[in-house]
Amino acid sequence: MKKILIDSGPLIALFDASDKYHSEAVKFIKSNNYPLVTTLASVTETLHLLDFNRNAQIDFIEWVHRGAVEIVSIDNRDFGRLKELTDKYRDLPMDFADSCLVYLAEKLNLNTIATIDRDFMIYRIKGRRKFKIILS
Repeated sequence: MKKILIDSGPLIALFDASDKYHSEAVKFIKSNNYPLVTTLASVTETLHLLDFNRNAQIDFIEWVHRGAVEIVSIDNRDFGRLKELTDKYRDLPMDFADSCLVYLAEKLNLNTIATIDRDFMIYRIKGRRKFKIILS
């Protein structure tokens, strides 16, 4: 089954009613029929940026716990590729969460991502393939 990568931007917007992308994120989650995939880096980034509201953090943790998003592990052997990606896109600069998502796209052969981050228009999967961006 097709899966969709999800970046921290839509996750933050989903749990922050004051975020300008909140309505769009809610609409996407309600209409999406595909499994969502992310990394612990994006989960960590989301929780960090929701730190202004402990209830939002707890709601997000519960949402993840219920299986709303699959978290795919990144381990030591993956850091070589993460370093290559971070170096290649150093001028943006590419952060760790983004490099993990690009790596995950390569690893799982995915190209669709829910994001509000315009850098994904520049990032390439295996150096060639463009992302299909939802929510940008």
